[in-house]
Amino acid sequence: MSQDLLLRKIQHGFDRFDADRSGELTEADHVLMGERSARALGHAQGSDAEARIVDAYVAVWRRLHLPRLQSGADAMTREQFVESMLRLTDDPAAGEATVGALAEAFLSVADADGDGVVDPREYFCFLSGHFPGITREETDLAFRRLDRDGDGTLSHSEFTSAIVEFWSSRDPQAPGNWWTGRDFSE
Repeated sequence: MSQDLLLRKIQHGFDRFDADRSGELTEADHVLMGERSARALGHAQGSDAEARIVDAYVAVWRRLHLPRLQSGADAMTREQFVESMLRLTDDPAAGEATVGALAEAFLSVADADGDGVVDPREYFCFLSGHFPGITREETDLAFRRLDRDGDGTLSHSEFTSAIVEFWSSRDPQAPGNWWTGRDFSE
């Protein structure tokens, strides 16, 4: 169980979620991630599908991150983000409730065709919205690690547990460590 592993994952997450590279996480970053995800999934700018995806990302900001800021604040530094996420890992019930809600929101975006599972193409498109520059090879490798039953899709359980593990597990062998397309166990 490695605190360093968890810190590397959380810091990596912040660096990718800071979509405008301002050094702070804001609602605007979530709008940008939503727009990028919509594009990666093939939705037109200004479409209802894009609006649904952007709304899901903004809901993550408002439900997960904003409540952890001081009253009146509208941005979260990298240090605040790390501290906030570490607190969630130390309180499994709170972590499951909040990160679990994040996972559900992300699943609603990633499952582009609404069939209840995420296939490799959907996974690649979804992660492309979060992590510009990620390759199909990276997402395919991660996908194989996350597809615990080997059926070629990520079920609701596989997808959401991967996200919860990424943000909370200190276990270097947890499949969820691969959620962002790279191995953090090194």
